[in-house]
Amino acid sequence: MSDTTRISVGGERPYDVVVGRGLDAEVVAGVLPGVRRVAVLHPHSLVSQAQRVVAAVESAGAEPVLIPLPEGEAAKTSEVAAGCWAALGASGFTRSDMVIGVGGGATTDLAGFVAATWLRGVRLVSVPTTLLAMVDAAVGGKTGINTAAGKNLVGAFHEPALVVCDLDVLRTLPAVDAVAGLAEVVKVGFTSDPVILDLVEADPTLAVDVEGPVLRELVERAIAVKAAVVSDDLRESRVGGLGREVLNYGHTFGHAVELAEHYRWRHGHAVSVGLVFVSALARLAGRLSDADATRHVSVLASLGLPTSYTGGDFPRLLDAMRVDKKSRGDLLRFVVLDGIAIPGLLEGPDPALLTAAYAEVSRETS
Repeated sequence: MSDTTRISVGGERPYDVVVGRGLDAEVVAGVLPGVRRVAVLHPHSLVSQAQRVVAAVESAGAEPVLIPLPEGEAAKTSEVAAGCWAALGASGFTRSDMVIGVGGGATTDLAGFVAATWLRGVRLVSVPTTLLAMVDAAVGGKTGINTAAGKNLVGAFHEPALVVCDLDVLRTLPAVDAVAGLAEVVKVGFTSDPVILDLVEADPTLAVDVEGPVLRELVERAIAVKAAVVSDDLRESRVGGLGREVLNYGHTFGHAVELAEHYRWRHGHAVSVGLVFVSALARLAGRLSDADATRHVSVLASLGLPTSYTGGDFPRLLDAMRVDKKSRGDLLRFVVLDGIAIPGLLEGPDPALLTAAYAEVSRETS
């Protein structure tokens, strides 16, 4: 097997995230003795990738059950989840069997939710096939589906038994999706690991080269940060300090954009403008310097990520932010920065500041 990196995630049920190339054997290792059936959940477009997993499952002596899913966020509905439950029931799925989610963040979210809810929890292996899923959605134990009221409002914490990040699959990823995934990496750079920002600024073209060592280092750094955070605070329940909430930097406004756009925007693109919005908000609140706020725009723009949003009306976006999972009652909460890698909370900001921040993000040039 080619060179691999194993990043351990601690917590209630520790597991590894494996990063490397040619990792089919790692998927097989996730199928433990005693597992009779393995449900392989995948979007229709990834049937060839799913078949590779099926072959690995069969080589491990288990029976694969293929369950195709709609593409993207269309998979994250109660109707699709119910269809998966029906397929598991029809195949005689038991508590000793397991689910493998093969796909992007929407697929791993849905597969995790199905695994969490079937018989109150069965073993889950995630095989993320997008950069975004590798550095964010597939790691950390958050699962969920969307509702008309917002994104990921129904879900469960369910840690995977293993996450396999095979960088070879990124070769088939459209360039726009590779770039979109880097928004979550840049987020981690601002909140926790400034070396990420240095690597991007040194040469943005190397950061998006899926064959090169820079992208691999960015992926591993982002996963390592998330692993450390969720090991300490799996359920976002830490008292004192930010805990897992730090991972939501840029997401309050980003999720509102996704809802306003009926999920036609890529998650990474929405997070990118969310980062610009919250950096402007922190600067206007006197928390972040002009230079650090400007750095948000320059780093994101250098990768070709959007830094402005003009497609929605602010009252509707504000309503969406109020039902965000981080809100408490009517109190809006934003993860902000007091400096690079110095995250904090801004609670109940003056509405005038919110309006001013939106004015800035709606006139920024991409």
